[in-house]
Amino acid sequence: MSGSARIGCVTETVYVRFQGTVRHERGFFPGVFWLVNGLAREGRLSVEQERFRRENNDWFNAAYTTPSHVDPTVYDREINPGAVAWFKSSARHLIGRVDGYLEILAAHGVVCERVQSSDPGQIVYEDEHQVVVVPHG
Repeated sequence: MSGSARIGCVTETVYVRFQGTVRHERGFFPGVFWLVNGLAREGRLSVEQERFRRENNDWFNAAYTTPSHVDPTVYDREINPGAVAWFKSSARHLIGRVDGYLEILAAHGVVCERVQSSDPGQIVYEDEHQVVVVPHG
């Protein structure tokens, strides 16, 4: 059913997020890209893992819009506290490329989980592939 679930006569969009299981000090669960990029900043990736990260980060940057380039306030901690991005489940071409990131995290003992929701929070940014939300209370 391409990214939506039918409930009665209403079609509901499902959102997907890959995130760590330990809250960041600012209160949110870091996403898969944040986690892998953090390992890179710490110099913990192998040459092969770094090559994968760089090539795929470049691909993602070309394939979809960076929300903060459209709205610089989208991740502002005062305006949108705890804002995080979720894929729309219809963005299979993006979601399918996450597996390599998950393999890197697993190799470093970083637990990352896939979560789904039809209502992840207040939407503060949306495009055809993703939303950024401020999670519910």
